[in-house]
Amino acid sequence: MTQAADKPAQKSPNAPTDETVLSVKHYTDRMFAFRITRPGAFRFRSGEFVMIGLEGPTGKPLLRAYSIASPSWDEELEFFSIKVPDGPLTSKLQSIQPGDTVLLGRKSTGTLVHDALTPGRRLYLFSTGTGIAPFASIIRDPDTYERFEQVILTHTCREVGELKYGQELVAALPDDPLVGEHAHRLVHYTTVTREPWHNQKRITTCMEDGQLYSDLGVPPLDPAVDRVMVCGSMDMINDIKALTENAGFKEGSNAHPAEFVIEKAFVG
Repeated sequence: MTQAADKPAQKSPNAPTDETVLSVKHYTDRMFAFRITRPGAFRFRSGEFVMIGLEGPTGKPLLRAYSIASPSWDEELEFFSIKVPDGPLTSKLQSIQPGDTVLLGRKSTGTLVHDALTPGRRLYLFSTGTGIAPFASIIRDPDTYERFEQVILTHTCREVGELKYGQELVAALPDDPLVGEHAHRLVHYTTVTREPWHNQKRITTCMEDGQLYSDLGVPPLDPAVDRVMVCGSMDMINDIKALTENAGFKEGSNAHPAEFVIEKAFVG
């Protein structure tokens, strides 16, 4: 037998990298956030997603798409995850602790990026649940405020406690060294569907009955000035897609920018 046969198998150059968990924060029994190390060569645009995972019982990686919640300039990578008790990955991922290893894909992608939208005046970011993750990246990116005069982040959750991640994020924005001076141009609009809240309804209902626009003091969606990004439950995505298309918006992509984009690969 030759010596070469005894060498451990080489990892594929495209294989996920091993990253270290830096912090974990549980918000509810359904949602948690975590931060991991970022490889020096890893590049992404704010709003993109990447494959994240753990080694499976057979040694084969368990991977799924996760939107990156940290902005593109951050030295660490942040993620906001749902907990699925029977989920092959999330049932295990929710138990990670600082110092543990998480697998990170080498390439990010996605449609929730500025390059997929044509220039506009006002940017709407519609999210449900953990679908706020890509927008956590976008609202902390200086480029967002160079492109748009106003940014409206909506977050709809089942329970009040599930809003906390977004609330903490927005509350910290004025102290952000890169975008703090623009924090006043961000509007955070929250709704809750299954618990008492000052706005207890779906965001789509707020759009249909006009409450969203009257509360914000802005005219209804207008493809001439407004741009839209959507991430969250499939029902919400489909409903808002229909509402925007009925208003005359066209769906954009990296290859063909237009007035609205949705994230098809990530459903939170």
